Amino acid sequence: MELLQLQYFIEVARTGHMTEAARRLHVTQSSLSKTIQRLENDLGAPLFDRINRRLQLSEFGKLFLKRAEKALFELEQGRREIRDLAGREPDTLKLAVTAASTLPAILREYRRRMPDIQLYVERVERSELTQRVRRGEVDFGMSSPSAGEGIACRILHVDPIVAVLPADHPLAKREAVKLTELQNQWIVGVKKGSGTRDLIDGAARSLGFELRYVYEGDEPSKLIALAEAGIGIAFIPATAMEKRAEVRYIALKEPKLEREIALLWNDERYMSRAAEVFREVAVEYFEEELYNVK
Repeated sequence: MELLQLQYFIEVARTGHMTEAARRLHVTQSSLSKTIQRLENDLGAPLFDRINRRLQLSEFGKLFLKRAEKALFELEQGRREIRDLAGREPDTLKLAVTAASTLPAILREYRRRMPDIQLYVERVERSELTQRVRRGEVDFGMSSPSAGEGIACRILHVDPIVAVLPADHPLAKREAVKLTELQNQWIVGVKKGSGTRDLIDGAARSLGFELRYVYEGDEPSKLIALAEAGIGIAFIPATAMEKRAEVRYIALKEPKLEREIALLWNDERYMSRAAEVFREVAVEYFEEELYNVK
């Protein structure tokens, strides 16, 4: 059994398509298919069931995938540990995040301390983020808290949710508003699946109404500009507030809603010095920063 066979098998298992897996691996489909076939012959059992044009893991494949992922994970941790002990810092720190509003200041300080480390950040959905952390594909995930086998979690900050109103809105001079006072307002928000969106929608339903969305997008950073233009009211975490003359940030009460920001990592993954420094920077940032609703 070859290491390459395990890598190819895992990619096919994750994509469910030989063509897509070959594209990601930069090999021909024929070469990939032959490699999987040799692996199945070596194991003496089919790893995939061919259903229409998709490949689904067989019962044998499901069992073997867990072992294969664990084997590659352990080899990668050994490589990272040896490089670190030999004084060869990893050249890349990989992050997965569900929102990026707090990242610029954190990354700026990290780059100041570790100028030779290349940063790679990708915004993903929360479910994908958890999977990447569990598989050890990223050094850290930054999202709402998550629990599970192999995942370590440290809550960095409890972030209040605020309403964003145009400066000339009748409620803009208030210090706080009840969510029920906004039930007939037009709302601009991100699509379902976002932690903040689901939190707000769930709170509204518990009070017996549905919020009226006039805009649903993929970019949380656009919501303040849309509220400023009078398109609708937005709900954002306080850490995402920007200084703008034509909007007001109003605290929510009854209910008071909060989002927890957590740092996630695989507790079996070797933590290099570069990763330790990032964790220190993230913790220090939230300990030092104060966010006030204005």
